Amino acid sequence: MSFFRQIFGQHQRKPSSHVRASSSLRIGIAMPTTTVRRWLDDGHNLEKGLQAKGFVVERHYAGDDVLQQIAQIRTMVANGAVALVIAAIDGGALHSVLEEAAAKGIKILAYDRLLTHTPHLDFYVSFDNFQVGVLQAESIVQALKLNQGGGPYNLEIFGGTPDDNNAHLFHAGAMSVLRPYLEHHKILVPSNELEMQQVSTMRWYSTLAVSRMISLLNRHYQDRRLHAVLSPLDGISIGILDSLKAMGYGKPGRPLPVVSGQDAEVPSIRSIAAGEQSSTIFKDTRALALSAADIVDELLAGRAPVHDPTQSYDNKTKRVPTRLLPPVLVTASNYHEVLIESGYIMAADL
Repeated sequence: MSFFRQIFGQHQRKPSSHVRASSSLRIGIAMPTTTVRRWLDDGHNLEKGLQAKGFVVERHYAGDDVLQQIAQIRTMVANGAVALVIAAIDGGALHSVLEEAAAKGIKILAYDRLLTHTPHLDFYVSFDNFQVGVLQAESIVQALKLNQGGGPYNLEIFGGTPDDNNAHLFHAGAMSVLRPYLEHHKILVPSNELEMQQVSTMRWYSTLAVSRMISLLNRHYQDRRLHAVLSPLDGISIGILDSLKAMGYGKPGRPLPVVSGQDAEVPSIRSIAAGEQSSTIFKDTRALALSAADIVDELLAGRAPVHDPTQSYDNKTKRVPTRLLPPVLVTASNYHEVLIESGYIMAADL
């Protein structure tokens, strides 16, 4: 059995060919932005999966503008949506519009990003985001061979946007791995910036991460070497690598640090293949979209979607039934098998 089927087979069912007797049920999809490739793919795959089940689909991208996303959700409600699939820009900012939707009996599915501080949420589907952080940190531990002794090594930590609940889970997962090495001084953080409020990157903007990386290098690395960077996202990772090269890293005698990532974007896979970025996390958005389409179908049929009760998430108001898919660490040794053989990326793209 292939690697892909071993890991994702249970989530890779083909969309049902069954078409409802009433094919006019409308599903609204609210995506956060078009500036990150994965959200374009998520939206396309969601629409395809829902249409295969006989639904009419209305899809919107909000350009990282919370007010725009609220307006788009209101439009979909007004247009007669019976269910909403929402990947929020700010998971805690949609309470009022969700209340309006719930009052009309609309089913609400949080997609990849948890909707917080609201009781008006029927289900949440995502990846195991704590495990994403664990894998990112473990990739650094492995690359530095910390379990074989040595060190101390200098590390800097980057986080995601503070209004995305996933960013906090990534950070918590990573710190659960790194903390023992920090306590035993096998890893040092010369900036002393470790907490989310210190390391976050608003809206995941690469330009903000680049600016912070250059500042850290100027303030803390004039007379020491940076050995590793915990980066939460491929777009940020590529920006960090560019800033490191501009500051003299990647030359003989001054190798690039170990740099993690997430989302298996093509530029980062090219970078991994070239020996620059060290790793990324693969989250198969095809499987996530199919799972979301199944969940919507089950909710509208009055059935409880299958999930593990131990994986439910606290959204600060209620425990939300949750279905989590597994993330996979990708390095130079397995990217071909995991990404190309599964058809997620075409060899020609690299």
